[in-house]
Amino acid sequence: MSKVKTAFFCNKCGYESAKWSGKCPSCGEWNTFTQEVIHKETKGGKSAPWQADNAPSPGKKTVLIQEVNASQQPRFSTGDAEMDRVLGGGIVPGSVVLVAGEPGIGKSTLFLQLGLQMNDVTTLYISGEESQQQIKMRADRLKATPNDFYLLTETNTQTIFSEIKKLKPQLLIVDSIQTLESPYIDSAAGSISQIKECASELQRFAKETNTPVFLIGHITKDGNIAGPKILEHMVDTVLQFEGDRHYTYRILRTLKNRFGSTAELGIYEMTDLGMRAVSNPSEILISQKEHHLSGSAIAATMEGMRPLLIEVQALVTQSVYGTPQRTVSGFDLRRLQLLLAVLEKRGGFQFGMKDVFLNIAGGLRVEDPSIDLSVVVALLSSYDDTAVPTNICFAGEVGLNGEVRAVNRVDQRIAEAARLGFNKIFISRFHTKGLGKHAGIEVVTVAGVDEVYRALF
Repeated sequence: MSKVKTAFFCNKCGYESAKWSGKCPSCGEWNTFTQEVIHKETKGGKSAPWQADNAPSPGKKTVLIQEVNASQQPRFSTGDAEMDRVLGGGIVPGSVVLVAGEPGIGKSTLFLQLGLQMNDVTTLYISGEESQQQIKMRADRLKATPNDFYLLTETNTQTIFSEIKKLKPQLLIVDSIQTLESPYIDSAAGSISQIKECASELQRFAKETNTPVFLIGHITKDGNIAGPKILEHMVDTVLQFEGDRHYTYRILRTLKNRFGSTAELGIYEMTDLGMRAVSNPSEILISQKEHHLSGSAIAATMEGMRPLLIEVQALVTQSVYGTPQRTVSGFDLRRLQLLLAVLEKRGGFQFGMKDVFLNIAGGLRVEDPSIDLSVVVALLSSYDDTAVPTNICFAGEVGLNGEVRAVNRVDQRIAEAARLGFNKIFISRFHTKGLGKHAGIEVVTVAGVDEVYRALF
């Protein structure tokens, strides 16, 4: 009999140790080591489970870097413009994509819909959480007519790869990686060692067969991807599927991408027929109001290569308690405190005894500093209780001296504002050099917040 081998793993970062330790030497967390049983003796010397038994192992040799073919691998489209944008232009053959999100956010629906609509690609959908009947009921609700879409409800990787050997799919979707278990590891499914081993087997399969693999993952209560941190290092792309349960809109955000930008954003709407890609998100992020109310300003921001117009809402009221409140939604609280300090120091506005509430409409979270100017205008509008005209938008970063600083891609922001019917946009005066001509919209350049206040209020 082979000897049972055990090891200790850190629950936070996945660090492996031969003995227990109170503090993890990798991430520095305390009391995170758990013991798991490992049994890998049967794995040594065997070929990969997706290869034929008599197939020779792929030869590998050391080569000069000049001999490597640097031609870019051709991508193939998913049929979903939002998904293609987030992936950087489509699916790269042999890539491994990890998608994480809260329970019930729509991960399974999105990728089942993705596999069903790719009629010219042989797709294998592996589910360890649902039965075939449940998946078929969801597919009927999506009203799709797939040609080469196959289901497999299995959690054992050896059985999965034996089915893959027979089917030879062109796309593999796994729902979810936390439910798989490898026969070479004796620990339970979902443990750190199992997640590492199963992800490693799928990664080797993707690279050696040039088959793209999508891994759907869970998240913890802290919002992090469940499992070891090494899981995010092993894959090529990490996507975060997020959204508010009180809104029908879902946001697909790129956290890591070896084949494209990490600043891209995809927006979907949850409907009875599945996830609908939103091609023009600016229209849904700007609320329609019958009356002109104070405390609202439109910001021209960028998410990757996509210009967006969003609504910034602010409410400034007299504080009735001892300590004024500062509450934000979709914006950085420290950035708000900085802008309030700038308005007090440079503009003379007394926000010290005021309650300030700030919200980015639509449930969107924005980190672009170009919305600083619209935040300042919304705060001043609520402070003076004076409405800002609805045909004006803003794009500019506010410095500590109250100056309006230049932002990138200002021509795309202006073009998007003009396309949506805005008549005027405020930008920094430092954009005068190299600024293109835009018809149908007036471009107002300002140097400081004081000029914006005198022009509007």
